[in-house]
Amino acid sequence: MPVRPVIEVDQLNVTYGEFHAVKNLSFQVARGELYALLGTNGAGKTSTLEVIEGHRKASAGTVRVFGKSPTDRRAVRPRMGIMLQEGGFAADLTVEESVRLIGRLSERQDTVARVLELVDLGHRADTRVAQLSGGEKRRLDFATAVYGRPELIVLDEPTTGLDIQSRDALWETVRQLREDGATVVLTTHYLEEAQQRADRIGLMHGGVFRSQGTVSELTQTLPASIRFSLPPGSPALPMRPAPMADGFYTIDTFDLQRDLKTLLDWADAHAVQLPGLSAAPTRLDDVFRAIGTEPVPS
Repeated sequence: MPVRPVIEVDQLNVTYGEFHAVKNLSFQVARGELYALLGTNGAGKTSTLEVIEGHRKASAGTVRVFGKSPTDRRAVRPRMGIMLQEGGFAADLTVEESVRLIGRLSERQDTVARVLELVDLGHRADTRVAQLSGGEKRRLDFATAVYGRPELIVLDEPTTGLDIQSRDALWETVRQLREDGATVVLTTHYLEEAQQRADRIGLMHGGVFRSQGTVSELTQTLPASIRFSLPPGSPALPMRPAPMADGFYTIDTFDLQRDLKTLLDWADAHAVQLPGLSAAPTRLDDVFRAIGTEPVPS
């Protein structure tokens, strides 16, 4: 019997008055998957997440989390950990009190000491939230999201404000949780994090998906680039490059290995040096920039 997806979004629409923030959005997130929901500013990511989290009702369409409506808090909330883009802890509570409060509200079982050690805040347990640095507050946000090892974890810009060591520690914890079977939904402006860690990515623009798939599938939608310059008097090239304003040439290609080999074989056969030669595969940020230049769907 097939395993039901953890998240099922079918023809989701979210409107604010006359503004249509999310338009007929459909996707699924499988159990154990790390799914990155990315997009340009105002793309509709936050509105989509708010419906999944049960913080907002859909204007139209259906959303199911663990097969239930996300507004069914008794059924869904104990199984979901949420790290919001900005935490909302009371400034006068201590770190320990904040984690303990979230534990009671979520109805998940854990120990405060274990979670605080996990995010390197054990030594700050008695410190009031108001006295924490920005990075420490983000680690506290993460601690409350993973309290009780939830089956589904939503991470909204999780590494903003964190130093490199804290980022590495956060992703190591996420890796361990995934090994235990957790499903993760991520939004981030650090595209390299999504490129390195996401199983699949949905790229939103203007309230709809413009691309969805694995990193490999998304990057194959744009050509890779070979860049080089030529000495004066060089013989004709075996392909037609595009001249650049800085005196360089570029070759855009969907078969980087083949065309790079053709260029290098030609250079070797004619004893031609190629100053400044570089060959770059398409990256996720190239795809992201491309959707940002497209017109917003009506």
